[in-house]
Amino acid sequence: MGFKCGIVGLPNVGKSTLFNALTKTAAAQAANYPFCTIEPNTGEVAVPDARMDALAAIAGSKEIIPTRISFVDIAGLVRGASKGEGLGNQFLANIREVDAVVHVLRCFEDDDITHVEGRINPVADAETIETELMLADLESLERRVDQTRKRATGKDKESLAMLPVMEASLALLQDGKPVRGLNATLDVEEQKILKGLNLLTSKPVLYVCNVAESDAAEGNAHTKAVAEMAAQQSAETVIISAAIEAEVAQLEAEEAEMFLSEMGLEEPGLDRLIRAGYKLLDLITYFTVGPKETRAWTIRRGTKAPQAAGVIHTDFERGFIRAHTIAYDDFIAFKGETGAKEAGKARDEGKEYVVADGDVIHFRFNT
Repeated sequence: MGFKCGIVGLPNVGKSTLFNALTKTAAAQAANYPFCTIEPNTGEVAVPDARMDALAAIAGSKEIIPTRISFVDIAGLVRGASKGEGLGNQFLANIREVDAVVHVLRCFEDDDITHVEGRINPVADAETIETELMLADLESLERRVDQTRKRATGKDKESLAMLPVMEASLALLQDGKPVRGLNATLDVEEQKILKGLNLLTSKPVLYVCNVAESDAAEGNAHTKAVAEMAAQQSAETVIISAAIEAEVAQLEAEEAEMFLSEMGLEEPGLDRLIRAGYKLLDLITYFTVGPKETRAWTIRRGTKAPQAAGVIHTDFERGFIRAHTIAYDDFIAFKGETGAKEAGKARDEGKEYVVADGDVIHFRFNT
């Protein structure tokens, strides 16, 4: 479905090192997981999900195909990007194309790696980029609001619907606040309007704290400051050492596991980053399971059965009849479809059914 997280950050924060580790990890998984580099700066990676192994073992599946998410390495930002400084215009255009922003912050000290601002202050770095995005949004929206007001005066229906959302967004920006805070106050139709405005600061944000190897397990004072900032914004944080991830990406599975264990880590930070990106986009997974393959499918939370079927093929949505559904826990507890049926845990759901995370589904449809 093309869900994309854009990886952003100031120069020399470890952004590209993380992206390169992501793509190397995905390439190493190629024997088992789909991976492709769509463009030089875009990598599509598998979303780790232990449930798939359990489902495949019960069904005797020959193949496991996880769901995927794209990460885009966006050109570095500098102060003044909203006015075209550095690669500003390219940077801002690329952010408009992603669904969410993964913001890498430098939370490590290293005299050999120069910080563009001459100091290590991840909260200030985050504010620098947020300010540039807000300035770009403000300039864009001010022009569009005037035009929309004129059309609304002429009773244009679309403009009348858009104007309250645009004016609320503009008020937030003029107050120095990102537009994403508006989402919780809007109804479904207004949220669609906000999304259609394609404002940079309307996109959800995940803060990634890039730390030294010694801080990978527990973090440090910088990561605590970022966590406090994120909590105020109802945002999430992930602590990762790009240096560790780059090394892990080069190792075989057993070696990587031993190395991580020595570092006091249970899993690669990139696994947490991928899952956090998936959560950030408010995505869930449902499964199709059989002898041929166990496969994960990505949908947005709240998706109804016909639209979920359409992710597999448009014919499934167009000719939807019903969704034969078993909850993941029931599929596991009763050892598969037959056992779940006998226990009365398999059910047929209609067009209004909202698919739940972990559902095992077989769609019935007319061709």
